[in-house]
Amino acid sequence: MIDESGPPAALPVDSCVRVRGSREHNLRNVDVEVPRDAMVVFTGVSGSGKSSLAFGTIYAEAQRRYFESVAPYARRLIQQVGAPAVDEITGLPPAVALQQSRGAPSSRSTVGTVTTLSNSLRMLFSRAGTYPPGTTERLDSDAFSPNTSAGACRECSGLGRVHQVTEDSLVPDPSLSIRDGAIAAWPGAWHGKNLRDILVELGHDIDRPWRDLPQAERDWILFTDEQPEVTVHPVRGVGQVQRDYQGRYTGARALVLHTLANSKSPTLRQRVLRYVRTSPCPVCGGSRLRPESLAVTFAGQSIAELARLPLSALVETFRAAAQARGTTAAWAAADSGETTDVAVRIAADLVARIEVLTRLGLGYLSLDRTTPTLSPGELQRLRIATQLRSGLFGVVYVLDEPSAGLHPADAEPLLAVLDQLTAAGNSLFVIEHDMGLARRADWIVDVGPHSGERGGRVLYSGPVAGLAEVEESVTRRFLFDRGPVPSRPRRQPSGQLRLRGIDRHNLRDVDADVPLGVFTAVTGVSGSGKSTLVSQVLTDAVARHVGSPAASPAEPDDADDDADDDVQDTDGTSMRVEGLNAVDRLVRVDQKPIGRTPRSNLATYTGLFDAVRKLFAGTDEARARGYSAGRFSFNVAEGRCPTCQGEGFVTVELLFLPSTYSPCPTCSGARYDPETLQVTHRGKNIAEVLDLTVEAAADFLADLPSVATSLRVLQEVGLGYLRLGQPATELSGGEAQRVKLASELQRARRGHTLYVLDEPTTGLHPADVELLVRHLHQLVDAGNTVVVVEHDMDVVAGADWVIDLGPGAGDQGGRIVAAGPPELVAAAAESRTARFLAPRLPAS
Repeated sequence: MIDESGPPAALPVDSCVRVRGSREHNLRNVDVEVPRDAMVVFTGVSGSGKSSLAFGTIYAEAQRRYFESVAPYARRLIQQVGAPAVDEITGLPPAVALQQSRGAPSSRSTVGTVTTLSNSLRMLFSRAGTYPPGTTERLDSDAFSPNTSAGACRECSGLGRVHQVTEDSLVPDPSLSIRDGAIAAWPGAWHGKNLRDILVELGHDIDRPWRDLPQAERDWILFTDEQPEVTVHPVRGVGQVQRDYQGRYTGARALVLHTLANSKSPTLRQRVLRYVRTSPCPVCGGSRLRPESLAVTFAGQSIAELARLPLSALVETFRAAAQARGTTAAWAAADSGETTDVAVRIAADLVARIEVLTRLGLGYLSLDRTTPTLSPGELQRLRIATQLRSGLFGVVYVLDEPSAGLHPADAEPLLAVLDQLTAAGNSLFVIEHDMGLARRADWIVDVGPHSGERGGRVLYSGPVAGLAEVEESVTRRFLFDRGPVPSRPRRQPSGQLRLRGIDRHNLRDVDADVPLGVFTAVTGVSGSGKSTLVSQVLTDAVARHVGSPAASPAEPDDADDDADDDVQDTDGTSMRVEGLNAVDRLVRVDQKPIGRTPRSNLATYTGLFDAVRKLFAGTDEARARGYSAGRFSFNVAEGRCPTCQGEGFVTVELLFLPSTYSPCPTCSGARYDPETLQVTHRGKNIAEVLDLTVEAAADFLADLPSVATSLRVLQEVGLGYLRLGQPATELSGGEAQRVKLASELQRARRGHTLYVLDEPTTGLHPADVELLVRHLHQLVDAGNTVVVVEHDMDVVAGADWVIDLGPGAGDQGGRIVAAGPPELVAAAAESRTARFLAPRLPAS
């Protein structure tokens, strides 16, 4: 550990990374020195600039230097980042980034593929598995992968599930006629009317109850692959003129399957999935592999069976195999090869690699667990374990909140693994909000003091103890002066949602009572079943009751997800639920992006942009020119810059160098054409208003009541530093979540709403957590219910009710250990949460 006595001394030139003049994002010409071969923690409130320093500057420069050593042709094939805005960085070793981004979600990406353990397992089966009698040739390792043509089940193409479209799923109410909507899977509006009109022209009776139509006729209407084309004579209403047209018929099943296969809209796919029955593949039983691949065994089990085992059980299987050299194991046939040197060597390597994962608290995961079902924290720990086994020396690992999503009990083994990385001669640069981990650091860099334009300075860089003397630091109070959470009166429930017989994932016949009208925190170690209970079982039950999917204030329609990832689990739906009549609405406030492109921004999401455009359209100049509100949208050709199409920048292709972005040469980044920019309000044009921060806009637009509330609430949740036109792609997960919360807080509503949040404090500085929780309690004070899955013990200590799951993960969890006020859970002997919660409660 570095000496913590006195002010930080200048570091030796040959032992530190020196940054000079960093201007990345909001950094203000920052100079900083940090030691190598140590754990350096970067802290600061959300938006202060710590990620811009650690990732945007230090890691980006290390990556740029690495790419310079790559052959120019190969560089063209690699996704490169641009050079950071910095004068100089010296003493910088090679760097590896371990971020929380999950990449493009896909049901084909699993724990096994992320950790590359699947590769070793496939090689083990190929070279040392027990083949059926009479087999003359061993299968290649590709034959054991569901992601290759050699291994994928022919029926389900390696997905393990099949979508079946039946008459019952397409026509839920056969007493209706086609005109009255019997074919519920048909689209609405004109498209649905077009299909009905075509059936009339084809001679079908669309006014007869569906169940009275002949079966052959019903089958043709739903399942035909024919696409007959007819002349449609639409029924004309009084005063309407509708011309005849050529219409082509498509069967209901074909429409549903086409939408699933081709639509990029999650909303459309979720709609048609209501008319699909999803079940395990009847050929492979959900294993995703061909029969000949499943016929090969090791340790008496197929590769699919081993991949389903929790890692904690799988490692014991391989441990036995690794010790079986020269002997005949109980499961091995005499000619199987399972006790050969090849088998022992591969099994021993698997044991060593899996043990790292179990030490990180991931023993409850299985190799076939898909990555879309993992939290960002789980994904990052999988990557950390992979790096630990790589044996690299002299590397800078840049980590993005490795403790995110971790129960305090799970954070302890993580710290041990991080210590191993530094002990091996590496440097750790860690962005972190967990004060427990920050106290363990060798060095701390505090960035701030606030967010956005009011941040971007290094307030302190030195041994941890020295930060106590920096009065300007927001982090200081949470790092050194934390007492118990102030006591507050506990609210009494107004009712309960009673869930009986829950049976999903590791929850087995669980009964849960969720109180209404209070703030409930659901706790437990990672993998104990918290998210299954809250984000799946509870939200599914309430969503069915209120008649719509769980509403999230921002679900971008351009998400490019795998269609199969939209399939909801169907188990657990036989449980009994009581008390639903007390809930009128369901809202999930998550950290998903509020938009996927730079055209989506804070103003467009909150609705502020509509009011601002109307304001400009109402000016004397705009009326004189005949400009409507649409003229002031950069998404409409009428008023946007024709060169950059309203983007504000242009892409410059540099062939062997990474593409770079520069301000549009025509509009200089303003996004509008010159004529539109000539219209002003109080001396500012539309581009200048979009460039205002929320704080500045609150003053400038104070005479616009329709936006005043939105701006005030955005300030109250700590987002006053954001610009109105700030692209959604620049917002962190925590910022996106608070934007959604602000949108909810400004709405006038009636009835009782259930708000569900899964780890809302992930990615937030403790100061930002205080702001967030304050507003969540306001929602409860307004008569609503808030349920959060949470690891932050300060949030849990301030809750009215706590449901603690566990006691362990996976098969060792999945039951309610304790439920009641925080004081009751803190006293529960079996709870692994108790010892971390008790110190945060006021002394009784």
